[in-house]
Amino acid sequence: MNKKIIGYTTGVYDMFHIGHLNIIKRAKEQCDYLIVGVSTDALVMKEKHKAPVIPYDERIEIVESIKFVDKVVPQINKNKMEAWELYYFDKMFVGSDWEGTPQWNKYEEQFKPLGVDIIYLPHTDGISSTQLTGVIKDILGEHPEENNK
Repeated sequence: MNKKIIGYTTGVYDMFHIGHLNIIKRAKEQCDYLIVGVSTDALVMKEKHKAPVIPYDERIEIVESIKFVDKVVPQINKNKMEAWELYYFDKMFVGSDWEGTPQWNKYEEQFKPLGVDIIYLPHTDGISSTQLTGVIKDILGEHPEENNK
């Protein structure tokens, strides 16, 4: 009997867009069971110093509704080893824009002895949650520089 391949990926998934869907879909193509970690609001505030536009509970619901996702879990920190100790995944998926960064080079070193493959999936150019948020702020006339007066 073949062992099922467990995959793991994470994200904020704020202002969910086609780039998010592409990563999740491509990840599922390479594993039998896909676990998706969704960053909590507290983690987003800590890491990005801003609140997500879409609240955590709603982001969870959006990701849970995607047919490629088998399980959604909270991402409360960026400790990938801690996540592995909880979920024992075989492959970890991330966008290709992270390849070669010191952070992900470190993850590669940590996971190699465990037999976990880190797979860099093609980044979808031309779209990001930051861009979408900026467009919405422009439409609503919310410009941070004006709020600082």
